[in-house]
Amino acid sequence: MGRPRAALSRRTLLAAGAASAVVPVVTAASSAGAAVPAGPAAPASAADGDAPADDAYESALARAEHLITGGEFDPADADFAAALKTLDASAGDVWQRLDRSTGRTALWPDYVPVTDPGMFTQSYTRLRTVATAWATPGAALSGSDEVADALVSALRFLHGAAYNADKRESGNWWFWEIGAPRALLDCCVLLRARIPAADLAGHLAAVSKFAPDPDRRTNSPSLAETGANRADKSVIVALHGLLAGDTAKVALARDGLSDVRDKGRNSLFQYVTSGDGFYADGSFVQHDTVAYTGSYGGVLLGGAAYMSALLAGSPWEVSDPRISVMYEAVTRTFSPVIFDGLMMDAVRGRAVSRERTADHTDGAAAVSAILLLASAAPAAVADGWRATVKGWIERNRTDPYLGLVGIAQVALAKELLADRSVAAADRATGHHVFADMDRVVHRRPGWSMALALSSKRIAAYEAGNGENLHGWYTGDGMAYLYTGDDLGQFGDGFWPTVDPYRLPGTTVDTRPRADLTTGSGTGTYLPGNTVAGGAVLDGRYGAAAMELAAQGSTLRARKSWFFLDNAVIALGAGITASDGRTIETVVENRNLHAPGGRRLTVDGARQPSAPGWNRTFHGARWAHLDGVGGYVFPSSGTSLGALREERTGRWSDLDTGADTAGSTTPVTRPYATLWLDHGVSPTDASYAYILLPGASAAATAVLAHSRPVRIVANNATAQLVEVARTGLTAATFWQAGAAAGFTSDGPASVLLRRHGGGISVAVADPGHGGLTLTLELPFRVREVVRADATVTVATGRRPVLTVAVAGSRGRTHTAELR
Repeated sequence: MGRPRAALSRRTLLAAGAASAVVPVVTAASSAGAAVPAGPAAPASAADGDAPADDAYESALARAEHLITGGEFDPADADFAAALKTLDASAGDVWQRLDRSTGRTALWPDYVPVTDPGMFTQSYTRLRTVATAWATPGAALSGSDEVADALVSALRFLHGAAYNADKRESGNWWFWEIGAPRALLDCCVLLRARIPAADLAGHLAAVSKFAPDPDRRTNSPSLAETGANRADKSVIVALHGLLAGDTAKVALARDGLSDVRDKGRNSLFQYVTSGDGFYADGSFVQHDTVAYTGSYGGVLLGGAAYMSALLAGSPWEVSDPRISVMYEAVTRTFSPVIFDGLMMDAVRGRAVSRERTADHTDGAAAVSAILLLASAAPAAVADGWRATVKGWIERNRTDPYLGLVGIAQVALAKELLADRSVAAADRATGHHVFADMDRVVHRRPGWSMALALSSKRIAAYEAGNGENLHGWYTGDGMAYLYTGDDLGQFGDGFWPTVDPYRLPGTTVDTRPRADLTTGSGTGTYLPGNTVAGGAVLDGRYGAAAMELAAQGSTLRARKSWFFLDNAVIALGAGITASDGRTIETVVENRNLHAPGGRRLTVDGARQPSAPGWNRTFHGARWAHLDGVGGYVFPSSGTSLGALREERTGRWSDLDTGADTAGSTTPVTRPYATLWLDHGVSPTDASYAYILLPGASAAATAVLAHSRPVRIVANNATAQLVEVARTGLTAATFWQAGAAAGFTSDGPASVLLRRHGGGISVAVADPGHGGLTLTLELPFRVREVVRADATVTVATGRRPVLTVAVAGSRGRTHTAELR
């Protein structure tokens, strides 16, 4: 018989539900915007007064169980039935293959030797899957004495053979300090009425050795935990304390979120100005230099949300008022990089190489964490999140949220979807410059684009632990185009099949590359350039720039993007290399999903769709790809390469990690590729093209001939465009110089729009190194209507703006003139 289950209120069940497939399963291996000037006072703690009653521990443990299983549900409901079927299938398969013999040397033959940290961690993870099915009402294994006894025995086996207090860490620290203890403790929560006291004491002793507190790296005690790792360890220490009935341990876990030990230095509830954590501009960085909102950031958000739900109403409730940083992060950090429930790959780092965590699965994890956090957040902010989430869920029919999550999340989502008082929000629009992580996101009603840039501040890629072996060019200006009609673009076998030398938006040296490191630990590549970033005007228009300093090559290029309502203008100049190899700029490399679809038209002529077709178009004016949009080439003499091909790869080509390794099964996808050939060892080459997402072929042809965008300058000093219809001028100045009457005394991203009798100006220092920036305008300004405190204006026939950019970290400075 299964053990009795404590009943929870509907509100508690709903709050717990959103984490069941997020926090127990998703953790991060990693090493928090403006820093808090003084450390937090320790929150009121049960450890400071009378010991809590035993039912306080059991109440929290019952909540932890609901966070995993979701509790009671209606098995006749199709959505719940589907989630239960998925759980039964995965748990049933693992259960059938579990070695229950007395002389066993491992639990599963594919996880050997069991003493290897990756193998015993994954063994604990499989046991958690079976334990979840055992504890879930209505599951095929639910309440089975045979299953419970086998699980207790299997945990005892792993303890004796692999993970106990007498062992010493070897290999990747994460398996010892986060991966194994988290899965083990979840098993202990679910089986707490069946595990003998002596066994539980042994398990907790092992966890105590390898994860005694959330504050320090156990195998390197001088290293303070930060970001996602601190969140993971806080959860582990909290579960340990609840299972041990140790109030001080639970309080230590809660206080770890705020870093009471080090007076808030590594608090998760703050804005950092360097290193790991949330930045005031919406950036999230982990491993010091990697843009990681979609992976480690999601884990941190999930961990904080889990702790809030787990300890709500208990003697150890999370009461730090600066949890408001998490609330702000939902809107400022996460929402801009989620498109209809997809987490943008530009902020997922090496996780893009993991077969089992695609953009839709990491997106679903973030959505679940947001809904969980909403259960405890003030209604004024939580109501807006729910409307946003409802829109994401309703719009994504390619990878529906309800099919990606567990029973608990299904319950929470279904209640939201049925709530008529919550209207689904439309897609958010706007332009976002995440200057502290070298990312740019432009959002329009039907599409969005993310740019992955890099500099001496932010890595071009991260690889290691066998992951992201072909990530060479993912941070070299890769442009990710998301459309509402193709939500599977990057999640449908893209990464193992795309040509890694031809990522859209990049300018590359075509040299062969070796796989990135496969060893233990992770590494990054920081290029030597300083310019990477941009400016935003009216939250609607954008300018972005990156000086490319290619790894292992003499290739250098100056790349700009200008973002409009219906177009992205891409310019390149100063493209120079001397290695004797061909240099290319990739306009598009689109996953077509199925053979024969997506008609390609060039200058009005339909091109063949058979795989293997390729052609060079000399003097191409425009191209169009069905279901994607148009491409206009305003420069005369453009040599456009075009290719249709089927590409086959394997996830194992990208990821050989101990617990993430991809399958060796071949994956094939058709692609349409467009590129510009700059020749061998070019000197001061350039390019110009305009992307028209969602445009028809007819509209593309009209724009190509009407030329509403005027490219005034495209050289190594300045790149400047004018758009007459909107009155917009957008420019990148790479150094002191002049273009179209504008003069800048140093590197700058500039946006200016003339409207009626007014002039709106936005300026940023994309190199983050200037003190002041002076910009002279080519027309009269009579008065200053409004200006940031950092902007002073000398009016007159040749007005001059002086912008104090020192310490502004690449942010935009604005003024309204007349």
